[in-house]
Amino acid sequence: MTSPAAAPSIALEHRFHLAIAVHSLEAARAFYGGALGCPEGRSAEHWVDFNLHGHQLVAHLDPDRKAHVALTNAVDGDAVPVPHFGLLLRPDAWQELAEQITAAGYEFVIEPHVRFEGEVGEQHTMFLYDPSGNALEFKAFADDSQVFAR
Repeated sequence: MTSPAAAPSIALEHRFHLAIAVHSLEAARAFYGGALGCPEGRSAEHWVDFNLHGHQLVAHLDPDRKAHVALTNAVDGDAVPVPHFGLLLRPDAWQELAEQITAAGYEFVIEPHVRFEGEVGEQHTMFLYDPSGNALEFKAFADDSQVFAR
């Protein structure tokens, strides 16, 4: 029997672990588990693990968590939230996630679009905040060799 936390298999050395603060575990479960479709792993009274496409994302309860920091950095005409984290996805998975987030009723800080169009590093990108103000970016490259291109 497969564990409910099973997700796409990736090499162990390529997974990351990230712990973030959230003001509500219920809101985190609705966002990460519901809107983003991340299976839930282990949990306790003050934290919960999510399987973010094979990576371990841990939401730690901080009931005093304030709204997101308003710092942004200009990138190709967008005011990119700093700090932020996210994933590089295949273009089809990126499009599916954009539709999933929209259907779940969450608003984008930066709408899904193509950045650096026609230039080195062309990519699809989108940004949004989770309910606790953590900024996330999801992006996709049509040509994966462009991820670190100059």
